[in-house]
Amino acid sequence: MRQSFKVSFYLRSNYENKEGKSPVMLRIFLGGAMSNLGSTKIFVDKAQWNNRTSRQKGRSSEALAVNASLDAISANLHSLYHKYQDDQTISLDKLRSAYLGQIQEFSTFLPVFDKFIDDIRQRVGHTISKESLQKYSVLRKHFFEFLVHRYKRKDIGLMELTPAIIQDFELYLTTVASCAYNTAVKKMKTLKTITIYALKRGYLLQDPFRDHHFHLTPVDRGFLTDEEILKIANKELTIPRLELVRDLFLFSCFTGLAYIDVANLRREHLVTMNGKTWIMTRRKKTNVESNILLLDIPKAIIEKYSPSTTPKDGKLFPILSNQKMNAYLKEIADVCGVQKRLTFHLARHTFATMSLSKGVPMESVSKMLGHTNIKTTQIYARITSKKIEHDMEQLAGKLDKFNEAMGLSLFSPP
Repeated sequence: MRQSFKVSFYLRSNYENKEGKSPVMLRIFLGGAMSNLGSTKIFVDKAQWNNRTSRQKGRSSEALAVNASLDAISANLHSLYHKYQDDQTISLDKLRSAYLGQIQEFSTFLPVFDKFIDDIRQRVGHTISKESLQKYSVLRKHFFEFLVHRYKRKDIGLMELTPAIIQDFELYLTTVASCAYNTAVKKMKTLKTITIYALKRGYLLQDPFRDHHFHLTPVDRGFLTDEEILKIANKELTIPRLELVRDLFLFSCFTGLAYIDVANLRREHLVTMNGKTWIMTRRKKTNVESNILLLDIPKAIIEKYSPSTTPKDGKLFPILSNQKMNAYLKEIADVCGVQKRLTFHLARHTFATMSLSKGVPMESVSKMLGHTNIKTTQIYARITSKKIEHDMEQLAGKLDKFNEAMGLSLFSPP
C-alpha cells in the first residue's frame, strides 16, 4: 500500500546570519511520520517569509530565485519518493539518506567550479591549452566578484543557482564588468560548460540555463584591400623593428597563420612535395592541421630571415610579443597612411577575404586556416567592390553579341 508523501519548508526564526537572514529548513512526511532534513542552505529575511505558502513573498529576482530553488528541492524529493514508492522497504531514513547522499559532496557552487578548474589543470598540455585554463580562471573571478557585488556573498548554494541568477550575472558582465556584448555571451557559454559539468555529476539538480538562448552579434571582421597591402609592402622603413613587424604581418597576409602559429613556426614545418614548398603545421588554438602552399612573397620573407638571423631555438623568425607587434603595427599604419586599425590578427582576416574574393574555394581556405568548422570560414565570405567589378567586367566580355546585335544607338535619345 502506497503511503502519502509531503515536503515542507519552514524558517528557523531563532537564528540569523551576518546578513540578518534566517535559514530555510526542510522536513519530509511519509504516512504519519516526519523527519527533519536540516537546512536547505537558503536564507531568507523573516519579514519576507510567508508561513502559509512556505515561500518567500514578492516577485523580486531574489524571491524568484529562492522560490525556484525550493521548488527544485521539492521536485527532487518527490522524484526520489516515486523512485522508491513501490519498494516495500521505503522509509523516511531511506529517503533521507538518498537525498543527503546527493548533496553531501558539495552544497555550494564555487567549490564545484574549483573542482572543474582542477580537472582542466590536469589536462593542460594534453588536450587543453593554458589559454583555456586561464579562460575558466578569469570567469571564476568574475562570478565571485558578481556574488559580492550583487548579493554581498562569497558563494551561493547549488540550490540557489537558478535562471534568475544567470540573468543577473549576464547583466553584471555587460554593465559592472564592462564586457562587450559578444564577450559577455562567450563568458556565459563558458559558465554553461561548468553547469553542465555539475549536472552530469549530480551536484546540480536543475539546469539554470533552461530557456536561456545565446545570440552573438555579427561582427564585421576588418581586412586590407590590395591597395592597402601594397602601401605597407612598398613603404621604405628605416627602423629595423618596424621592418621586422611589417614583414611578419605580410607573411601572415599571404599564409593566413595566426600570431602564435607564426611564432612557433620552425624549419621542419616547411615540407617540399613535387617541387613545391608547403607549410604543414597544427594550429596552436585548436590542434587542427593547417596546410598552406608557400607563395612567392612569404617564401621571400623566409629567405630574408635566413638561419643566420633566426633565433638559436630553431624558430623560423625572430619574434616579438603579440602586444609589441600590435603596438608597432599602429606605428606602421600611421607611417603608411593606412586608416584602419592594424593588428596581427587582421592579417589572417585579410588572407581569408583575399583568397575567397579571388576565387579560392571555401573548402580550401578552411583547410589552410585550420578551421574546425567551415561555418567559421563562411564569416569571411564577404563580397568586395573589387570582386564585383572584376565579375562584372567578365560578364561584360560575354555580352558582346548583345551589344553588336542591339546596337547602343538603339538607346540614344530621339
